[in-house]
Amino acid sequence: MGQPRFLIIGAGVVGSSLADELTALGHRDVTVLDRGPLVPGTTAMTGGSSSHAPGLVFQTNASPTMTGFAQYTAQKFGSLNQPGSLSFNAVGGLEVATTPQRLAELARKEGWAKVAGIPAELLTPAECVALHPLLDRGLVLGGLHTPTDGLAGAPAAITAQMNRAIERGAVFIGDQVVVEVLRRGGSVTGVRTADRVFRADVVISCAGFWGAQLGELVDLVVPLVPMGHQYAKTSAIESLSALPDSGRGHADAALPILRHQDADLYYRQHGNQIGIGYYGHRPMPVDMNRLYEATADESMPSMLPFTAADFDPAWAETARMLPDVASAEVVDGFNGIFSFTPDGGPMMGEHPGLDGFWVAEAVWVTHSAGVAKTMAHWITQGTPDVDLHGCDLARFTDAQLRPDYVADTSAQGFVEVYDIIHPREPRSVQRGIAASPFHARQVAAGAVFHVGRQWERPAWYESNAHLVDARHHYPADEWARRHWSPIVLAEAAATRERVGLYDMTSLMRIEVTGPDAATFLSRLLTRNVDRPIGTVVYALLLDARGGVRSDVTVARLGDDRFQLGINGPMDIDWLRRRRDAEAVTITDITAVTCCIGVWGPRARDLVAPLCSIDLRDNTLGYYKAAEATIAGIAVTMLRISYVGELGWEIYAGNADGQQLWDRLAEAGKTVGAVLAGRSALDVLRIEKGYRSWGHDVNAEMTPDEAGIGFAVGKKHDFFGREALLERPIRCRLQTVVADDPAAVVLGGEPVLVDTEVVGHVTSAAFSPTVGRTIAYVKVRPDVDIGEHVSIEYFGRTLDFTVTDPVLVDPAGDRVKGLIGVVG
Repeated sequence: MGQPRFLIIGAGVVGSSLADELTALGHRDVTVLDRGPLVPGTTAMTGGSSSHAPGLVFQTNASPTMTGFAQYTAQKFGSLNQPGSLSFNAVGGLEVATTPQRLAELARKEGWAKVAGIPAELLTPAECVALHPLLDRGLVLGGLHTPTDGLAGAPAAITAQMNRAIERGAVFIGDQVVVEVLRRGGSVTGVRTADRVFRADVVISCAGFWGAQLGELVDLVVPLVPMGHQYAKTSAIESLSALPDSGRGHADAALPILRHQDADLYYRQHGNQIGIGYYGHRPMPVDMNRLYEATADESMPSMLPFTAADFDPAWAETARMLPDVASAEVVDGFNGIFSFTPDGGPMMGEHPGLDGFWVAEAVWVTHSAGVAKTMAHWITQGTPDVDLHGCDLARFTDAQLRPDYVADTSAQGFVEVYDIIHPREPRSVQRGIAASPFHARQVAAGAVFHVGRQWERPAWYESNAHLVDARHHYPADEWARRHWSPIVLAEAAATRERVGLYDMTSLMRIEVTGPDAATFLSRLLTRNVDRPIGTVVYALLLDARGGVRSDVTVARLGDDRFQLGINGPMDIDWLRRRRDAEAVTITDITAVTCCIGVWGPRARDLVAPLCSIDLRDNTLGYYKAAEATIAGIAVTMLRISYVGELGWEIYAGNADGQQLWDRLAEAGKTVGAVLAGRSALDVLRIEKGYRSWGHDVNAEMTPDEAGIGFAVGKKHDFFGREALLERPIRCRLQTVVADDPAAVVLGGEPVLVDTEVVGHVTSAAFSPTVGRTIAYVKVRPDVDIGEHVSIEYFGRTLDFTVTDPVLVDPAGDRVKGLIGVVG
C-alpha cells in the first residue's frame, strides 16, 4: 500500500504547521484547503484567527502538556526567522502584580516554569519598570520575567511553513469551502467543495472557529464557542519613539509583552504604538449563521466591529497603569474571534465513528506548532507522543456536549482567562446537571458540593463539624485552606477508626458483555481477566508506547458479563476503537446506577446484618464480587477499597438508591458511621499509597515508573507489552513526607535536590494519621528512598524526605479485614 493521502482543512497557523510536520516525516501527498485566499509568494492572510492574532507566546502553564506545546512553538517559530520576516520575536514576557494575591500567584507560576526548564525570575518593582519603562512604578508590587517568551508573527510563520511544505510536495489551495465530507462505510474518502472533489484517506479539521460547523458535516460535536475578544492600537506614543530597538532592526517590538492580569489586560509594542488586549468585557459569543453579515465592513471575517463602550474600563486602567499612554487615543480596534472550550483545552483526536477524520481545533497561536507536531505523530504512528488527557476530543461526556453546557462553561472560561484559579475551586456555572439519587439526603446533612465532570459530589459534610478536635489541626496556610475544611480530616480519621459512607456514584462504569468479552478485555488489559465469576482484577490500559492510558477495576459478574470502573469517556472511546471482530457490547451504565462506598474497620458490622450473603473473608474475600440484596435491595458488591480499609463498593439501580442510602445510614448509627466526602477520600488514598490517574499517573509514564508495576501480568500478552519491555525507566513516582508539620503543598510545585530541579509534585494531602503533609512527586529515577528533597511552595523552600510508598498499613492488613495498628 502506498502513502496515505492527507487533506488538511484550514491553512492557518495550525494547518500550515501540520502540513510542515507531515511532510517533514516524509509524507508527500498533502493537500491543504482554506476558505480564504492563498496567493503564492505573499504573506498568508487567509482571514481566520491566525491572521489577526496578537501573537503572545507565554510558555508557562499549569498543564505540563500545554507548556510543552508552547515551548516547541517558540523554538520552532524562532528557527523560521528570516531577514525582514520574524516568525518569532523573543522579547520576553513580563507579568506584573498590583495585588498581593497576584504576586503570590506569580511565585507559584515561577515554580511551574522551573519544572518545565523555562527561565523565569521574580522581579522587584524597580526591575519591572527597568524592563518596561511605561509602567507606573507606584502601582507595581513585583513581576515575573520569562525572557524566552515572545511574539509569534503568525502570518510569517504560516508562510514559512507553507513554503517549506510546498517544497516537499504539499499543495495549498485557497477559496475552497468544504461543504461535504465524503465517506465509504465507516471511513473518510475525501471532501467536496463548491466546485471540486478532493480524494483523501485522512482528513484533518484545522478550521479554527469554523471547526464546530465542520464537525456538523460528520455528525460530530466539536465543543467550542467562537467569541469576540477586544484588541486595540493606540496612536503614536512619544516615549516609545525614543526607546532603542535593542538592535532588532526590522522588528516592531523591543519591549517585553506585558500582562496586567489583575485588570484582565495585556500589552504589546507595535513600533511607536501600544496594542491593548482586554478580557474584562462581557463574553461575546458569535452567531456563526450571521458571521459574514456581522463582519461585512471589516477586513476579514474573523474580526467583528470594535465596541468602544466595552473598552472604556480597559482604557481608563491603561491610562493609570501606563501614564504615557494617557495622552494617546485608540486609532484602531476590533473584536477578534477566537475559540473557547468548556475546560480551556484544545480539541484533538479522531472522530469516534468515522475512521480517518481528525480534529485539531480551539488551538491558539501559543500552542500551534506543538499541537501540530503531536497530531502528526498521533495520526502517523497511532499514538500521541505526549499525555493528552486534557486535550483529547473524547474527554467529555454526553452531558458536557450539550449546547447550553458548552456555551456557559466556555463563557466562564473567557471571563476567567486571567483569574487566579485555585486547584480545588468548584465551577460556578452549569451546576446540578447530575447527582446521585441520595442527593437530597446529602443536602440535608449539610454537604458542601464540588463538581467532578458534571456530577455534584460532596466534598465534606458540615453536620460533621462536631467531630473536629485538636488532632485535626491543619497548617495555617491561607491558600491551602481555600475550598476546604478541617472537617475533611475528621471524616478521614473517623473512617480509619470506625466506618465512613462515601458517594461513589460519579465513578464512571461500563458493562462489557458478549461471548468474546473475556478475550477482548484480556487482549487490551495488562492482566488476564478470564477468571472465575466473582473475581475482581485491577489492571491497566497501555498505549502503543507502553504508557499508562488508564487504570481500571474489572469485576466478572457472569460468563459473558464484566463491570469496569474506568476513569472517563476516553476509556470508552479507546475500548470501542479496538474491537476487532469480537462479539462485544460496551455500555455506559453510570447514569442508571449509583454507588456507595462503605469502608472502615466496622464496615462488616454495619453491612452484614442487612445483607443476604455471608460477608466473611472466606466467602467474599478481598478483590471478590457478588450479587446480593441489602435490606431487600438488589446490589452488586465489590470487595475493593480506595481508602485502604475493609469494605465494599455497593452498586444499585437509581430507583433504589435513596432507600439503600437510608438503610445504610440508619444502620451506621449503631457503629458510629459518618457520612464522608471526596476530600477525605483523597486524604486516605494518599496515606495508603493509591495513585490517581490523570494526576499521579498518565500516558507519559510506564507502570513501573508510576509504582503500579504489580498490575502487569508477567506471563500475560497484552497491547503495548513489547513497547513496555523495551522502554527505559526515565522517572519515578515517589512518596515524600514533610519534615515540618506546618508544611503544606497542593500539587505542581517543583522538587529540588540541592538547587537542581528533579521533578514536581503530582498530588498531596495533609494526613491526620501521620500528622504531616504527604505528597507524590514525579522525579528523576535516581532520587531514592531516604533522600532529602526540597519543594518550592510560593517561593518558599520546604524540606521533605522520600519515604516508603505506603505510609499507613503497608502490609495491607486493614483492607483485608485483619485490623492492625495504624502507622
